[in-house]
Amino acid sequence: MDPNEPRIRTLITEGQITARIRELGAEITRDYTGRHLVLLCVLKGSFMFTADLARAISLPMRIEFLGLRSYGDGTRSTGVVQITQDLTQPIAGEDVIVVEDIVDTGLTLNYLLDLLRARGPRSVRVCTLLHKPARTKQPIRIDYLGFTVEDQFVVGYGLDCGQRYRNLGYVGVVE
Repeated sequence: MDPNEPRIRTLITEGQITARIRELGAEITRDYTGRHLVLLCVLKGSFMFTADLARAISLPMRIEFLGLRSYGDGTRSTGVVQITQDLTQPIAGEDVIVVEDIVDTGLTLNYLLDLLRARGPRSVRVCTLLHKPARTKQPIRIDYLGFTVEDQFVVGYGLDCGQRYRNLGYVGVVE
């Protein structure tokens, strides 16, 4: 291990993530039986979660990707949002589940939900791997929640620090 690298303490193990995703997939499958879903992966952080969640859902679906950038100092969102990649197909009349890596302030997700609702979907729900309620500025209804975490800087399983650590199979805290 490089002595210049920060220590990453495991917060949520790979096994815990896998088990919870199976539960979320079963819940979504029950809730949407007989319907066709659009899983909307919010890039970049939720790509791993979306891939595993999609495999845990036993329904027909399409996966869309949307890139957002929220301006701030790198660790804090200001709520000023730029779309860096838009959807490739319309969502009018569709059942959409927005898949997020983490909901903290709620500012970016609130912007995204308003944008999506203006496009006329049949329904829009939120599924997030992590929720950090201590940072909430704009309350968001989370329909499917993986884990609630304390106000710590987390990385791994898609979450990054300076574009690093996304490839970790677990969620950890940078120490």
